[in-house]
Amino acid sequence: MLPRALASAALIAFSAAASAAATLGQPAPSFSATDTAGKTVALGDFKGKTVVLEWVNPGCPYVRKHYDSANMQATQKAAAAQGVVWLAVNSTHAGASDYLAPAAMGGWMKDKGAAATATLMDTEGTLGRAYGARTTPHLYVIDPKGTLVYAGAIDSKPSANPADIKTATNYVNQALAEVAAGKPVSKPASQAYGCSIKYAD
Repeated sequence: MLPRALASAALIAFSAAASAAATLGQPAPSFSATDTAGKTVALGDFKGKTVVLEWVNPGCPYVRKHYDSANMQATQKAAAAQGVVWLAVNSTHAGASDYLAPAAMGGWMKDKGAAATATLMDTEGTLGRAYGARTTPHLYVIDPKGTLVYAGAIDSKPSANPADIKTATNYVNQALAEVAAGKPVSKPASQAYGCSIKYAD
């Protein structure tokens, strides 16, 4: 009986920890991480600015859907034109078959013409777990007050088919436009789709 009670307690503790991740409408969890060039980047560096977090793994077909079609880069560039900070995050652990070392990850982003402000290496998964990131891609928008105002998919078509991009609603563009206009984000959450993030155990 005791082991079952302990197991239940452990499950409750785990659930509480999971729900303690980033919460919409609340301050975004602060963080500090190293980018592909070895520079330390912190959320606090961008106070007063809108920030987008994008979980990325080049080995994922869903990520390639948006990069090979230049949809992700177009979204990044539209954000940059508004003065938005865009931080790509790679939480793939070093033992995964599709892990890319910092130089290789930075090279891939450059080859794809990405317009991210920085690409952060989160090999231990600390940042990913803090935000509850589950897939690549997984997108988050933080407003200038530091509040998490959007979490979910890049768009409304959960497929790996680039042809679906044309008829999809880009939730990130929509959220950024509403934040810029001083309006509440009309769709603050959506179901993220893509490949499961390969976290370290």
